[in-house]
Amino acid sequence: MTRPSAPFTIPRLQLLAQTADVVYALGSLGISVAMLHNWPDPNGYWRDNDLWSYGLVCAVYLPLAVRRRFPVPVLVWVVLCDLVYLTLAHYPAVTVCGLGLACYTVASRRVRTVSVPAAVVTWLVLLWGTRLLEPGIGGLGVAFVTSTAAVTWVTGDVSRRFAERGERLAALTRQLKDEQEERTRSAVTDECMRIARELHDVIAHHVSVISIQAGVADYVFTSDPAAARQALHTAADSAREAGDEMRRMLTVLRHGTERAGSRPGEDDVQPRGLAALPPLIERVNAAGVAVRVVGEVPTRLPAGIDMCVYRIVQEALTNVLKHAHHAAVEMTFRHDTSGLSVRITDDGTGQSLPAQRDFPGHGLMGMRERATIYGGSVAAGPRPQGGYQVDLTLPIPNHQ
Repeated sequence: MTRPSAPFTIPRLQLLAQTADVVYALGSLGISVAMLHNWPDPNGYWRDNDLWSYGLVCAVYLPLAVRRRFPVPVLVWVVLCDLVYLTLAHYPAVTVCGLGLACYTVASRRVRTVSVPAAVVTWLVLLWGTRLLEPGIGGLGVAFVTSTAAVTWVTGDVSRRFAERGERLAALTRQLKDEQEERTRSAVTDECMRIARELHDVIAHHVSVISIQAGVADYVFTSDPAAARQALHTAADSAREAGDEMRRMLTVLRHGTERAGSRPGEDDVQPRGLAALPPLIERVNAAGVAVRVVGEVPTRLPAGIDMCVYRIVQEALTNVLKHAHHAAVEMTFRHDTSGLSVRITDDGTGQSLPAQRDFPGHGLMGMRERATIYGGSVAAGPRPQGGYQVDLTLPIPNHQ
């Protein structure tokens, strides 16, 4: 079994091009020397061949081996050698190809401010050689050298423009690739932030409830077994619900869908939204925080906004549990054609850390990020009369 050949990398292509230039220079030199040696001149139009003629032909063609690396110096050298060659009146046709190729190389690798003068100089040198043509074909010779100079320059200039266009396309491709990678990294970062926000909301609330209920159960374990049992039941329910929410999040990560509970074979889990607000309030009440709802809780919100409101309310209640766990909370809902507003206030009773809450921290950052996604805002801070207040404002599109 044969091994696959390596791809043509840039260094290999450059080596192939350099090899082709050397082969062309040597091959053209051989053909030109053969023509110079064998071309008949019975009428004596040109000077007899000598060391000067052969040496100048070599000087014209051999530098073409490095024409890609030094296009302008090679053209200048070839022009000077060819000018001497034609001034000595040697057979003119053998140097036309060398001079034309040098002109083409400059046009293909340099801007027009350089290549146009190079083409003019090439044409003048070739025109100087037409004086050596046989009588009667002078006009044809002038047309030939003019077209030769024009064609070599035009071909080289078009080649340069195609090369520049290819470089621009390659640069654009690299830029698009970099932008795509940056968008991918940004998407991954956003997704990580979303997952972190969900984990914070789920874990912070349920762990707070479990911690408080476990403390209550320990405190009344011997004096009030029924209360201790109820506290343990509440902690178990909170742990079970946390497990359900974690399972939903993992399902979303595995399958890439927000409808985690709707996949075949998956157990139904409690929906996350304001429909789950009563069990949330019941857990918070059981943990020692009295929650009173004022106003009508909306029931027909878009799914994303419904989840957003629920998570922000959950986070606000979690902070009350953590820092003012014997406080009384009032939750006020107002919604009309302008949108939805929710205010969560506590009286600060039993606050263990008066100057410290999760604000401004990950909790408030997550709440603000959620609200910003839907064009809303969250404001939070201490109340002048004591306690804390969280205000959520959300516009509701197509409000019903």
